[in-house]
Amino acid sequence: MFEVLVFVYENYWRGDACPELQQLGRKLSAHGFEPEEIQQALAWLDGLNFAAQSTCLSTAGNAFCAPSAGSLRVYSVAEQDHLGAQCLGFLTFLESAGVMPPAMREIVVDRAMAAPGGPVPLDDLKIIVLMVYWSMGQEPDALVLDELCDDTVARLPH
Repeated sequence: MFEVLVFVYENYWRGDACPELQQLGRKLSAHGFEPEEIQQALAWLDGLNFAAQSTCLSTAGNAFCAPSAGSLRVYSVAEQDHLGAQCLGFLTFLESAGVMPPAMREIVVDRAMAAPGGPVPLDDLKIIVLMVYWSMGQEPDALVLDELCDDTVARLPH
């Protein structure tokens, strides 16, 4: 499924530039993706569209719903099991860096929970984060994009 999502991300500039799901399914099939992968990806994208539309994000003014002062996100046992420590740490990093507002984090968590299998590998979570930005018509900051797309295994520590 994640190969299909990467293809969609790379070939459609923003979520609103993407064709309707039926037409997208035909295009994905024409590019040689397996029917099961296509169905999983289309269902996942449909959920992403629903989640993005039902949050209190305002893409026009880039206003995100602010959490109450002193609020804390507590992950359920199911979320902890499905996401794993590495993904939860990465989400905390993005949020503490100020590049992922709480409302966006909730969409990422929702879509990660909808991903098949588990726990979700960090590379797959990074694709999910990219797809959430994509669905909102936003491009992540260059440093965030580097963190999401760069192969961190090949990096040398300074």
